[in-house]
Amino acid sequence: MKKIALFGTSADPPTAGHQSILRWLAIHYDLVVVWASDNPFKQHQTPLNRRSEMLRLVIEEIDVPQDNISLRQQLSDRYTLNTVNKAREIWQDNTEFTLVIGADILPQITSWYRIEELLAKVKILIIPRSGYDLDRADLKSLEAIGGQYTIASLDVPQVSSSAYRSQGDNRVITPAVENYISQQRLYAARTKAGEKV
Repeated sequence: MKKIALFGTSADPPTAGHQSILRWLAIHYDLVVVWASDNPFKQHQTPLNRRSEMLRLVIEEIDVPQDNISLRQQLSDRYTLNTVNKAREIWQDNTEFTLVIGADILPQITSWYRIEELLAKVKILIIPRSGYDLDRADLKSLEAIGGQYTIASLDVPQVSSSAYRSQGDNRVITPAVENYISQQRLYAARTKAGEKV
């Protein structure tokens, strides 16, 4: 059975943390499918097509073979169930899908659109995040509606997109993303000191 990880992320901008997750997923799954998404719980500063391009750059910089990482922007949808249904149309035979979520998403997943239908079609992989404890009550709530989950055993760098947007710390992003942000004058083209150029 082919095991496919589905990883949608707001990636505003994608960070070294996203890259670390993709690298880990590529080792543990037959195929990693990634796309930039609009999270209805967040305000996005950069258009989706720009975030998708930055994700492409992050993938190109990964220092392991990337032939099993696929950027599929066409899967992006407001509703994760629609995304999964699109993926199931593409990869139809003998496939097990795992939806990758960050620990910060766990408290809200039970309120997602048609969540029980979604959980019948995918397993869940929870990525630990610094500053977000995995609450046992949230895990129990997920189990109660049919969620089969695993917690990933990886240490993600303690970086976040929001920290970059608020502080302009270029250490959280990869060199190619930094160059792209500068060229496209995104996020007010921040310098290493966090000052506007």
